[in-house]
Amino acid sequence: MRTLLAMLSCLALAVVALAQTNNARSKDEAAIRAVVVKYVDARERIDPKATEELFTADADQLVSSGEWRKGRDAVVSGSMASSRNSGGTRTIKVESVRFVAKDVAIADGRYELTGQAGGTTRSMWTTLVLKREGKTWRIAAIRNMLPASPATNR
Repeated sequence: MRTLLAMLSCLALAVVALAQTNNARSKDEAAIRAVVVKYVDARERIDPKATEELFTADADQLVSSGEWRKGRDAVVSGSMASSRNSGGTRTIKVESVRFVAKDVAIADGRYELTGQAGGTTRSMWTTLVLKREGKTWRIAAIRNMLPASPATNR
């Protein structure tokens, strides 16, 4: 009987721990998605201060043109210049968030730039690596890429 009670107690504790872990992950995922929304908003407003607050000091960004911005200052200045020069409206629709460590996550999504000169739309993929610093999630890296055409995927 004692053994059964001990086993049931362990099972109950495991269930509670799992529920707490899942709840924490859900909150973290929501926070990560919110950071991406804030990033897009800051880019749209061309707000360097708001953009800077979203990145780690050692952040980097590899954009679809091949430019590699290294360090928060380079990421922010390059992003602001790109927003001013390209015009249009940016959107990122996060399709997945995966935790690779307790305080590190990867967010993948569709990245579109609509309403550019000539009415063109640029459809890309983006991957953001986010790191928790204290209680705040920040962007540590961004990789933007243009999808390859089907002919190049053979």
